[in-house]
Amino acid sequence: MTTRLSRHAAIVALVAGLVAAALPAHAADKVKVGFVSTLSGPSSALGIDIRDGFLLAVKLNGGKLGGLPAEVLVNDDQFKPDVAKQLFEKNIKRDKVDFMTGVVFSNIMLAALPEALDSKTIYISPNAAPSSMAGKDCNPLFFAVSWPNDAYHEAAGQFANTRDLKSVYLVAPNYQAGKDSLAGFKRTFKGQIVGENYTKLGQLDYAAELAEIRAARPQAVYIFLPGGMGINFIKQYVGAGLGKDTTLLLPGFSADQDVINPVGASMAGLFNTAHWSPDFTNAANQKFVAEFEKEYKRVPTLYASQGYDAALLIGAAVRDVKGKLEDQPAVLKALKAARFESVRGPFKFNSNQYPIQNYYVRTVGNDGKGGLINKSFNEPILKNHGDAYVQSCAMK
Repeated sequence: MTTRLSRHAAIVALVAGLVAAALPAHAADKVKVGFVSTLSGPSSALGIDIRDGFLLAVKLNGGKLGGLPAEVLVNDDQFKPDVAKQLFEKNIKRDKVDFMTGVVFSNIMLAALPEALDSKTIYISPNAAPSSMAGKDCNPLFFAVSWPNDAYHEAAGQFANTRDLKSVYLVAPNYQAGKDSLAGFKRTFKGQIVGENYTKLGQLDYAAELAEIRAARPQAVYIFLPGGMGINFIKQYVGAGLGKDTTLLLPGFSADQDVINPVGASMAGLFNTAHWSPDFTNAANQKFVAEFEKEYKRVPTLYASQGYDAALLIGAAVRDVKGKLEDQPAVLKALKAARFESVRGPFKFNSNQYPIQNYYVRTVGNDGKGGLINKSFNEPILKNHGDAYVQSCAMK
């Protein structure tokens, strides 16, 4: 009797599943987004800017994404991988979010990302984009709306070539993005690497590294030290007098507005590479910069622009599937089409769902109001640039 009932229950469940699968998807009543980022500690400015950019896009669209009311669940990962993992699990399993986004750092994202991928939840990365996810570990549920980890540094290496620099000393934190960054620089730079130093992630005292740089006597120093790490390094570098004889080259992350403001006048004239600049004249960017300054009373950073674009990408996909979020294949197809007006200008996804886009050289100059701001060169240093790992991705 028990066996018959069990078989009957199994058949009923199977039929119910088939019927459900056959039914057309209906528009959801809202879109839920789990947002996990670093919102406290020395590196919190990065996560705060991503959050503020994302929420601004929602606000400017009347509290909606793609026509659906948007509920954004904001969480602080405290710069701790285990905390991020727990928050991902909560947002996915308890809160039943439609998308996850927000993480700043690659090591934190790689710890938490399996929670999303194993649960078939789409992750939109507004920042962290490690090389592994661009290549052999690429996944249909992972979209990087920012850049490949290596790209800014490939652009910096190319710029160093145009400046006829022959010797460079490299500094980056000892984690995935740090390793990717220096690999990217070395991929395009044609001169000699006279030193390579991987520091502790979150390190704020660079006396030992500066002594090594002085001893190596390079023509230039290239660093990837985001947030508080970069602020402290640049202050100590200038204070040690190294800037008088050695050129300091930077990726956009280490010369963005969150670094310019606390470092001050020492940033003037420094070059950096980025895919976006506040002075871009396309209509989407002009609206974004004006509305961000109006809302938050500060100039937006790269991180803010990426948070904003991440929201626009989600909104475009929700719009294109007419709110039918149950139809995940259609949502994924709409995301890959990327039909939104990016603040960076032309944007499209490569087959690995990492961007193909332009990278520019920026220089820190006078903003006309007594402060400093990034100003971009007109022509990109790398045009329609993808990444070095796409051939290892099985997605086509």
